Amino acid sequence: MDGTPAYRLPEDDGLPTPRPDARRALADHEALPQLRFITCGSVDDGKSTLIGRLLHDSGSLAEDQLATLAKDSARIGTQGSALDFALLVDGLDAEREQGITIDVAYRYFSSARRRFVVADCPGHEQYTRNMATGASTADAAVVLVDARKGVLAQTRRHSRIVRLLGLTRVVLAVNKMDLVGWDEARFKAIVADYRVLADELGFAEVQAIPLSALHGDNVLARSAQTPWFQGTPLLPALEALPARSAPGEGGFVLPVQWVNRPHQDFRGFVGTPVRGRVRVGDAVQVLPAGTHATVARVIGPGRELVEAEAGQPVTLVFNEEVDVSRGDVVVAAEAAPVLADRLRADVVWLDAEPLRPGQRYALRVGPKQAVATMAAIEHLRDIHSGGTHGADALALNSIGRVELSLDQPLPLAPFADGDALGRFILVDRATNATAGAGLVIEPIARGSERAYAQAFSVGPAERAKVKGQQARCVWLTGLSGAGKSTLADALERRLHAEGRHTMLLDGDNVRGGLSKDLGFAPEDRREHVRRLGEVAKLMVDAGLVVIVSAISPYRADRDAVRSRFAPGEFVEVFVDASSATCAARDPKGLYAKAKAGGLSHAIGVGGDYEAPEHPEVHVLADKEPIQALIAKVIAGLPFD
Repeated sequence: MDGTPAYRLPEDDGLPTPRPDARRALADHEALPQLRFITCGSVDDGKSTLIGRLLHDSGSLAEDQLATLAKDSARIGTQGSALDFALLVDGLDAEREQGITIDVAYRYFSSARRRFVVADCPGHEQYTRNMATGASTADAAVVLVDARKGVLAQTRRHSRIVRLLGLTRVVLAVNKMDLVGWDEARFKAIVADYRVLADELGFAEVQAIPLSALHGDNVLARSAQTPWFQGTPLLPALEALPARSAPGEGGFVLPVQWVNRPHQDFRGFVGTPVRGRVRVGDAVQVLPAGTHATVARVIGPGRELVEAEAGQPVTLVFNEEVDVSRGDVVVAAEAAPVLADRLRADVVWLDAEPLRPGQRYALRVGPKQAVATMAAIEHLRDIHSGGTHGADALALNSIGRVELSLDQPLPLAPFADGDALGRFILVDRATNATAGAGLVIEPIARGSERAYAQAFSVGPAERAKVKGQQARCVWLTGLSGAGKSTLADALERRLHAEGRHTMLLDGDNVRGGLSKDLGFAPEDRREHVRRLGEVAKLMVDAGLVVIVSAISPYRADRDAVRSRFAPGEFVEVFVDASSATCAARDPKGLYAKAKAGGLSHAIGVGGDYEAPEHPEVHVLADKEPIQALIAKVIAGLPFD
């Protein structure tokens, strides 16, 4: 010891603290600009090896990490006696055993000019969810392509997701050039192929680099193996890339993460601004309530500030007493985003269960959440061609444009404007798993482009009361020939005899008028069911017991109809009969036509019917007499 006392912070915690020169070095390091980027591409393109090489060659590994790497390389490495840099990133045992990346692995390193956070994203199609997670917070993407294989389907899928999530700058790393003899023509052909995709997606910048992650060529410095390459090596290219958006750009937006109330004399609203600047004295607005306030104090970590900008954690104190909760958004008074209860969005679907109209998910924008109902699918994007086509659902890893309806208005903005309020996730409400990620294309303001519901003094409850009954929608669904119409007719006769006010809507009868313009294609069947549901809702509001008899083959469509009714008003009855029984009855000749090949859309006749999972009433129409079936249905209709 030289007798110099250890330097301690005022809040001495008893632990040794760096000397002033070390603190200055740490401060200088923290002052370096940061870039978050992802590596993505197809399986075994060398993503983990490239990150490991960057960590090693940039001097970001401690001695114990190097020793562990050497030990692991000798034990389970794939490079003989040489270091296997992929082991620095592939931390899961399953990844090391298979030689692939499953989870998103984040690593931190720095150069003299910049700090980096890199996410190694999995290449397998079934782990696209993980890749989208890594891309959602990145500033840029390094897309790897194996020089031997060229641009593959997963390269295209990842590139589309990267663009969907708002990234506009890509480094195209053509890896394993050593395995094709550093062939310049091969490199140029791959770059030309990728630029067609990049132009279609609208990337602002694509830098192409030929490299070998395994040997370090063109990673930190230009390689003698590529005298024909006059571009920038990978690390200098990353150092020069700008972050996704400049701090302070646009009007101020701060999602409130926490309301700090340590005592009765202080109430602060804590969060990190995602856009713009805020100063003491600024006029702000709190959404969704629309309350106005004036900023009295801006408090940073441990000190008062005059102003704060995007990315800087702050606590705001207002002059006025206003009601603010976690999830509310504080915005500049003159630049408030749209309060929307509908939106059009591009979504990448990440769940094994397909996304269909009528399904409900939790939609999260920052800390704010609402229940989103899938209203419609506008189109599905083809991963390979980039074209669009109609779709009934979004399957796992597919990308489509959809319309969502929210149960409450949220402050939203188009992501194309570079707005953080234009990015969201969809969460399964049962499992709390992320089911999809999306970008807002168009927020639709509450009440815009729609008719206003007029309130009247006589409502559904009064109409039902004067009839002496509780209104219901009894929805009979099942295969053609199961006996829906027979049961519906007998059920109405029984209820009518009991003095109930009823109405029977038969799917075939409605097709003669209201749905006369519809055919039997899947999209026509969905519209037919929607119309039946809307008419049934009007009749329930009139106080009637409405019986609907319709094949209604798609579960999501029936669920969408159910969502239009109050709890307890919709009673789903599954009229169940074997397909053999239905075919033997065949009252409309549909089975005979389908068997002869004369029926192009035989949905509801055979295997395309989606049976209810949890109907209120389930009757076996080919095993019990009609009176027993009626008794079961009525038992499921409790009338006070």
